[in-house]
Amino acid sequence: MRELLAALNTGHEGGAGTLHANGPEEVPARIEALGSLAGMPREAVHAQLRGALDVVVHVVRDRRGRRVERLGLPRAGPDGLVEVRTALVDDGVLLRRGPAIAQLAGLVPPGTLPADLVAGAPP
Repeated sequence: MRELLAALNTGHEGGAGTLHANGPEEVPARIEALGSLAGMPREAVHAQLRGALDVVVHVVRDRRGRRVERLGLPRAGPDGLVEVRTALVDDGVLLRRGPAIAQLAGLVPPGTLPADLVAGAPP
């Protein structure tokens, strides 16, 4: 875990890793636990997370195979701890927006996301 976080914080654009978690919102706690096993203090893990993560992609396997179910975006709380909020949810039928949709819209080129998902989203 220490090596992955270090690699994602080199200042170069792009990078990826895989992690098993039940959803995007559980990723910080999962990384915190793995960082602890690597001897990293909680504050150090979250300091690294703040610079390492742009988007969390949650993949599920269902009757159609593997698919992206949710996109989550990290943000630091007042205590400096990272939390991941849902931006988009694909339940297999509908694409729905989550509380971080405006944050996601700010990361992608205009017109990338369907206008009805972004319209009226708080900045």
